[in-house]
Amino acid sequence: MNSASPLDHSGGDRVVFATTRWSIVLAAQGGSPAADAALETLCRTYWLPLYAFIRREGYEMEEAKDLTQEFFARWLERRDFEAARRERGRLRSYLLVSLKHFLTNERNKTRAAKRGHGRQPISLDEIIAQQHFALEPVETLTADQVYEHQWATTLLDRVLALVEEDYRGSGRGALFDQLKSLLTDEPGHPSQAEIGEKLGMTGNAVKQAFHRLRLQFRETLREEIAHTVATPDEVEDELRHLIAVLRT
Repeated sequence: MNSASPLDHSGGDRVVFATTRWSIVLAAQGGSPAADAALETLCRTYWLPLYAFIRREGYEMEEAKDLTQEFFARWLERRDFEAARRERGRLRSYLLVSLKHFLTNERNKTRAAKRGHGRQPISLDEIIAQQHFALEPVETLTADQVYEHQWATTLLDRVLALVEEDYRGSGRGALFDQLKSLLTDEPGHPSQAEIGEKLGMTGNAVKQAFHRLRLQFRETLREEIAHTVATPDEVEDELRHLIAVLRT
């Protein structure tokens, strides 16, 4: 990340910590429509990081897909989230610990039963089709590092998609298309002056527009992180961890 990274933030930034998806799940141990919906969304968010971890552990693609499906099927049925509290309520940590236990158990028995237990599975292929990054693990990284990097990438892709949706919904799609390359620091991206010339904007207007985009990206990121922790105090820690992962 360079000095203009949208992840840069000051201590004065605050996110309104309303009832979030993960806190809803933790509060509704027995299940509820709201908890079910929240849990479904969280599962979709963490499919790819967990799949990438399993692949890096040496499983072939199809077996890794099956194991990912089975892990979530059991997790959704069991609804035992006490371990999450021991992990300080962070979904990222809790899921990785749970997956490691699951894989250990799977290695010690023959997997003969049909996966899914009658529950409608979350389609991994559908999730993959909606993403734009590599699924195959990098050989130089450990399985834990693959999981962390895929988690960070998935999170940032989701945040960028949410911001883009807002821009296009408010008729600012062309502006987003031009500023996106600055936000992600893509190689060979146009300068602010070139963007201004293309959109008929002054240099100062482009500068202000980019500043607003970075603010919105950062605020959306914080909101998405808040959905995966149990308390407001954990948001800053998770954000710092995200930055550390991206720098490795």
